[in-house]
Amino acid sequence: MNFKTKLGLGILAFFTLIAVIGEWIAPYDPSAMSDDLLSPPSGSHWFGTTMTGQDIFSQVLVGTRGVMVVGLVCGVLATFLSILVGVTAGFLGGAADEALSMLSNVFLVIPALPLIIIVASMLPSADTVLIAAVISLTAWAWGARILRAQTMSLRRRDFVEAARASGERTWRIIVFEVLPNLLAVIGSGFVGTVIFAVMLQITLSFVGVISLSTWNWGTILFWAQSNQALGLGAWWWFVPAGLCIALLGTALALINFGIDEYANPRLRKVRA
Repeated sequence: MNFKTKLGLGILAFFTLIAVIGEWIAPYDPSAMSDDLLSPPSGSHWFGTTMTGQDIFSQVLVGTRGVMVVGLVCGVLATFLSILVGVTAGFLGGAADEALSMLSNVFLVIPALPLIIIVASMLPSADTVLIAAVISLTAWAWGARILRAQTMSLRRRDFVEAARASGERTWRIIVFEVLPNLLAVIGSGFVGTVIFAVMLQITLSFVGVISLSTWNWGTILFWAQSNQALGLGAWWWFVPAGLCIALLGTALALINFGIDEYANPRLRKVRA
């Protein structure tokens, strides 16, 4: 494991820890108002306060959970669907391949943003898990296409033919012979899906499409933009959330680079 991967995993572990304990260690209720209106960072308010006296540090801590839950749930669901559809289509071939490929093509052309806007308008109280599920329904198709192509290149390899000749069942061949050779591709797709889900959720919160009653980093940016924080010179209102977004994106990108180096022998040679 190289330094980039270790750094990325370390940052990701830090945000995961904050997501778990953020509500417990937050010094204030993120929605509670106070008399300290639009005050800069200080000893009592580490990240300053909003126009209504809300503590921004508490908002960032509590909002981390929403971001991480959406990324993790969407990554798991989308990766499971891409494996189920892509590997099955690539290994079985024939009519099953054509049907599953057509299904992937249908979901490839479904735009995620309009679909989530429709769901949010129909269900104003849509929670974080539901938003993650909707995002995952539009995020699995690309991974399925990649896994299908990789599986098609593996299904005629000698070790697969040997397993088939020995009478192994199809599901055992897929699970024990094919999937282990796809772990790097699956891991890279999972990380990419998490990045996509996190950025999409933050974007939807920033434009006010999904519920603003649940705190996340996009919600913080929404209220900062709505109250003209930049024009008022209240940089502390939007910079902490922006830095958290940048750090999480950097961590996931570093992990993805590490997976690429592990999966691609050419990159390992260049690094050596």
